[in-house]
Amino acid sequence: MKNLSDKEAWEGVADCISCTLRNSVLFAGLEEEDFDKIHQPIDLYTLPAGSTLYRAGDKADRLYTIRSGVLKLIQYLPDGTQRIVRLIRSTDVTGLEALLGQPYKHDAVVLHPTQACSLPVSVVQALSKTNPKLHQELLTRWQRALEEADAWLTELSTGSAKQRVARLLLRLVRNQESSECELCPREDMGAMLGITTETTSRTIAEFKRQSLLIETEPNKYLLDIRNLEFIADN
Repeated sequence: MKNLSDKEAWEGVADCISCTLRNSVLFAGLEEEDFDKIHQPIDLYTLPAGSTLYRAGDKADRLYTIRSGVLKLIQYLPDGTQRIVRLIRSTDVTGLEALLGQPYKHDAVVLHPTQACSLPVSVVQALSKTNPKLHQELLTRWQRALEEADAWLTELSTGSAKQRVARLLLRLVRNQESSECELCPREDMGAMLGITTETTSRTIAEFKRQSLLIETEPNKYLLDIRNLEFIADN
Protein backbone atom coordinates (compact mmCIF):
# COMPACT_ATOMS: atom_id res chain seq x y z
CA MET A 1 0.00 0.00 0.00
CA LYS A 2 1.34 3.37 -0.94
CA ASN A 3 0.95 6.34 1.37
CA LEU A 4 0.30 9.15 -1.10
CA SER A 5 2.12 12.40 -0.48
CA ASP A 6 0.41 15.78 -0.82
CA LYS A 7 2.29 16.34 -4.07
CA GLU A 8 1.22 13.02 -5.57
CA ALA A 9 -2.43 13.20 -4.54
CA TRP A 10 -3.13 16.91 -4.87
CA GLU A 11 -5.45 17.94 -7.66
CA GLY A 12 -6.17 21.53 -6.74
CA VAL A 13 -7.91 23.80 -4.30
CA ALA A 14 -11.40 22.56 -3.63
CA ASP A 15 -14.20 24.91 -4.71
CA CYS A 16 -16.29 24.58 -1.53
CA ILE A 17 -18.78 27.32 -2.39
CA SER A 18 -19.98 25.61 -5.59
CA CYS A 19 -19.43 22.01 -4.42
CA THR A 20 -22.43 19.88 -5.36
CA LEU A 21 -22.17 18.03 -2.03
CA ARG A 22 -21.89 21.16 0.07
CA ASN A 23 -25.31 20.78 1.69
CA SER A 24 -24.46 17.31 2.98
CA VAL A 25 -20.84 17.74 4.08
CA LEU A 26 -19.12 19.43 6.97
CA PHE A 27 -19.29 23.02 5.67
CA ALA A 28 -23.02 22.97 4.90
CA GLY A 29 -23.73 25.62 7.55
CA LEU A 30 -21.18 28.16 6.35
CA GLU A 31 -22.12 31.38 4.63
CA GLU A 32 -20.15 32.88 1.77
CA GLU A 33 -18.47 35.39 4.08
CA ASP A 34 -17.21 32.52 6.22
CA PHE A 35 -15.13 31.28 3.31
CA ASP A 36 -13.35 34.66 3.23
CA LYS A 37 -11.88 33.73 6.61
CA ILE A 38 -10.21 30.60 5.23
CA HIS A 39 -6.59 31.52 4.60
CA GLN A 40 -5.23 28.01 4.07
CA PRO A 41 -6.05 25.83 1.04
CA ILE A 42 -8.69 23.12 1.26
CA ASP A 43 -7.26 20.56 -1.11
CA LEU A 44 -9.08 17.95 -3.16
CA TYR A 45 -7.45 14.51 -3.22
CA THR A 46 -8.10 11.74 -5.73
CA LEU A 47 -7.07 8.39 -4.26
CA PRO A 48 -6.90 5.03 -6.05
CA ALA A 49 -7.93 1.79 -4.39
CA GLY A 50 -5.22 0.44 -2.09
CA SER A 51 -3.71 3.83 -1.27
CA THR A 52 -3.48 5.19 2.27
CA LEU A 53 -4.98 8.53 3.29
CA TYR A 54 -3.29 8.52 6.72
CA ARG A 55 -1.70 6.04 9.11
CA ALA A 56 -2.20 5.31 12.79
CA GLY A 57 0.28 7.33 14.83
CA ASP A 58 0.72 10.06 12.22
CA LYS A 59 0.40 13.64 13.43
CA ALA A 60 -3.25 14.56 12.93
CA ASP A 61 -3.26 18.06 11.49
CA ARG A 62 -6.10 17.61 8.97
CA LEU A 63 -9.67 16.38 8.82
CA TYR A 64 -11.04 14.78 5.67
CA THR A 65 -14.54 15.00 4.28
CA ILE A 66 -15.35 12.30 1.72
CA ARG A 67 -16.92 13.38 -1.56
CA SER A 68 -17.13 9.90 -3.12
CA GLY A 69 -15.75 6.42 -2.64
CA VAL A 70 -15.16 4.13 0.34
CA LEU A 71 -12.31 3.82 2.85
CA LYS A 72 -11.70 1.30 5.61
CA LEU A 73 -10.39 2.24 9.06
CA ILE A 74 -7.93 -0.40 10.25
CA GLN A 75 -6.83 -1.08 13.80
CA TYR A 76 -4.01 -3.51 14.55
CA LEU A 77 -4.30 -6.03 17.37
CA PRO A 78 -1.38 -6.92 19.69
CA ASP A 79 -0.73 -10.14 17.72
CA GLY A 80 -0.29 -8.16 14.51
CA THR A 81 -3.61 -9.08 12.92
CA GLN A 82 -5.80 -6.31 11.61
CA ARG A 83 -9.43 -5.48 12.30
CA ILE A 84 -11.50 -3.16 10.16
CA VAL A 85 -13.45 -1.10 12.68
CA ARG A 86 -15.73 0.69 10.23
CA LEU A 87 -16.14 2.04 6.70
CA ILE A 88 -16.03 5.71 5.70
CA ARG A 89 -18.24 6.73 2.80
CA SER A 90 -19.52 9.74 0.88
CA THR A 91 -20.33 12.79 3.10
CA ASP A 92 -18.56 11.22 6.11
CA VAL A 93 -15.81 13.07 7.99
CA THR A 94 -12.74 11.21 9.23
CA GLY A 95 -9.74 12.22 11.29
CA LEU A 96 -11.83 13.91 13.98
CA GLU A 97 -9.19 13.04 16.58
CA ALA A 98 -7.19 15.93 15.12
CA LEU A 99 -9.53 18.31 16.93
CA LEU A 100 -8.18 16.98 20.25
CA GLY A 101 -4.56 17.27 19.21
CA GLN A 102 -4.20 13.49 19.16
CA PRO A 103 -2.48 11.39 16.48
CA TYR A 104 -4.61 9.41 14.06
CA LYS A 105 -5.99 6.24 15.68
CA HIS A 106 -6.30 4.09 12.54
CA ASP A 107 -4.93 3.47 9.09
CA ALA A 108 -7.39 4.94 6.57
CA VAL A 109 -7.05 2.80 3.44
CA VAL A 110 -9.01 3.27 0.21
CA LEU A 111 -11.33 0.39 -0.75
CA HIS A 112 -12.93 2.00 -3.81
CA PRO A 113 -11.53 5.03 -5.72
CA THR A 114 -12.15 8.04 -3.49
CA GLN A 115 -12.26 11.82 -3.61
CA ALA A 116 -11.61 13.56 -0.30
CA CYS A 117 -11.26 17.20 0.74
CA SER A 118 -8.40 17.87 3.13
CA LEU A 119 -9.28 20.40 5.83
CA PRO A 120 -6.49 21.92 7.99
CA VAL A 121 -7.53 21.39 11.60
CA SER A 122 -6.57 24.97 12.45
CA VAL A 123 -9.13 26.23 9.91
CA VAL A 124 -11.91 24.03 11.29
CA GLN A 125 -11.11 25.00 14.89
CA ALA A 126 -11.10 28.72 14.07
CA LEU A 127 -14.36 28.57 12.14
CA SER A 128 -16.09 26.48 14.80
CA LYS A 129 -15.40 29.22 17.36
CA THR A 130 -17.24 31.83 15.31
CA ASN A 131 -19.88 29.67 13.60
CA PRO A 132 -22.27 27.81 15.95
CA LYS A 133 -23.68 25.76 13.05
CA LEU A 134 -20.25 24.36 12.21
CA HIS A 135 -19.55 23.64 15.88
CA GLN A 136 -22.84 21.76 16.18
CA GLU A 137 -22.14 19.88 12.95
CA LEU A 138 -18.77 18.75 14.32
CA LEU A 139 -20.48 17.40 17.44
CA THR A 140 -23.09 15.68 15.26
CA ARG A 141 -20.38 14.05 13.11
CA TRP A 142 -18.54 12.90 16.21
CA GLN A 143 -21.71 11.37 17.65
CA ARG A 144 -22.42 9.67 14.34
CA ALA A 145 -18.94 8.14 14.31
CA LEU A 146 -19.47 6.82 17.85
CA GLU A 147 -22.84 5.34 16.92
CA GLU A 148 -21.33 3.70 13.84
CA ALA A 149 -18.50 2.24 15.93
CA ASP A 150 -21.03 0.89 18.44
CA ALA A 151 -23.11 -0.61 15.64
CA TRP A 152 -20.10 -2.39 14.17
CA LEU A 153 -19.24 -3.78 17.60
CA THR A 154 -22.74 -5.04 18.36
CA GLU A 155 -24.00 -6.01 14.89
CA LEU A 156 -20.90 -7.30 13.13
CA SER A 157 -18.99 -8.95 15.97
CA THR A 158 -21.79 -11.12 17.39
CA GLY A 159 -23.91 -13.96 16.10
CA SER A 160 -23.21 -16.68 13.55
CA ALA A 161 -21.13 -16.14 10.42
CA LYS A 162 -24.32 -16.06 8.33
CA GLN A 163 -25.83 -13.39 10.56
CA ARG A 164 -22.68 -11.27 10.46
CA VAL A 165 -22.32 -11.47 6.67
CA ALA A 166 -26.02 -10.68 6.19
CA ARG A 167 -25.77 -7.65 8.49
CA LEU A 168 -22.70 -6.38 6.66
CA LEU A 169 -24.39 -6.71 3.27
CA LEU A 170 -27.39 -4.78 4.57
CA ARG A 171 -25.14 -2.03 5.93
CA LEU A 172 -23.39 -1.73 2.57
CA VAL A 173 -26.69 -0.76 0.90
CA ARG A 174 -28.11 1.28 3.78
CA ASN A 175 -29.41 4.74 2.78
CA GLN A 176 -29.38 3.79 -0.88
CA GLU A 177 -32.49 3.75 -3.04
CA SER A 178 -31.66 0.44 -4.70
CA SER A 179 -30.55 -2.91 -3.31
CA GLU A 180 -27.33 -2.84 -5.33
CA CYS A 181 -24.19 -3.67 -3.39
CA GLU A 182 -20.50 -3.66 -4.32
CA LEU A 183 -18.68 -6.25 -2.25
CA CYS A 184 -15.34 -5.76 -0.54
CA PRO A 185 -12.55 -8.33 -0.90
CA ARG A 186 -13.31 -11.44 1.15
CA GLU A 187 -10.23 -10.87 3.32
CA ASP A 188 -11.51 -7.39 4.20
CA MET A 189 -14.98 -8.70 4.94
CA GLY A 190 -13.49 -11.27 7.29
CA ALA A 191 -11.48 -8.54 9.02
CA MET A 192 -14.66 -6.53 9.48
CA LEU A 193 -16.60 -9.46 10.91
CA GLY A 194 -13.97 -11.23 13.00
CA ILE A 195 -14.24 -14.44 10.95
CA THR A 196 -11.81 -16.14 8.60
CA THR A 197 -11.53 -15.38 4.90
CA GLU A 198 -12.53 -18.98 4.15
CA THR A 199 -15.70 -18.73 6.25
CA THR A 200 -16.58 -15.46 4.54
CA SER A 201 -16.10 -16.97 1.09
CA ARG A 202 -18.20 -20.03 1.93
CA THR A 203 -21.01 -17.88 3.31
CA ILE A 204 -21.04 -15.60 0.25
CA ALA A 205 -21.06 -18.65 -2.03
CA GLU A 206 -24.02 -20.09 -0.11
CA PHE A 207 -25.92 -16.80 -0.35
CA LYS A 208 -25.30 -16.80 -4.12
CA ARG A 209 -26.67 -20.35 -4.46
CA GLN A 210 -29.78 -19.27 -2.56
CA SER A 211 -30.17 -16.21 -4.85
CA LEU A 212 -29.79 -13.85 -1.90
CA LEU A 213 -27.05 -12.25 -4.00
CA ILE A 214 -27.49 -11.88 -7.76
CA GLU A 215 -24.46 -10.64 -9.68
CA THR A 216 -25.33 -7.95 -12.25
CA GLU A 217 -21.75 -7.11 -13.26
CA PRO A 218 -18.32 -8.04 -11.88
CA ASN A 219 -18.43 -7.71 -8.07
CA LYS A 220 -21.77 -5.87 -8.09
CA TYR A 221 -24.88 -7.57 -6.79
CA LEU A 222 -28.56 -7.08 -6.16
CA LEU A 223 -29.56 -8.18 -2.67
CA ASP A 224 -32.65 -10.00 -1.47
CA ILE A 225 -33.19 -7.48 1.33
CA ARG A 226 -36.17 -9.19 2.94
CA ASN A 227 -34.57 -12.60 3.33
CA LEU A 228 -31.19 -11.16 4.37
CA GLU A 229 -32.98 -9.21 7.09
CA PHE A 230 -34.60 -12.45 8.26
CA ILE A 231 -31.17 -14.16 8.46
CA ALA A 232 -29.65 -11.14 10.22
CA ASP A 233 -32.34 -11.12 12.90
CA ASN A 234 -32.67 -14.87 13.52
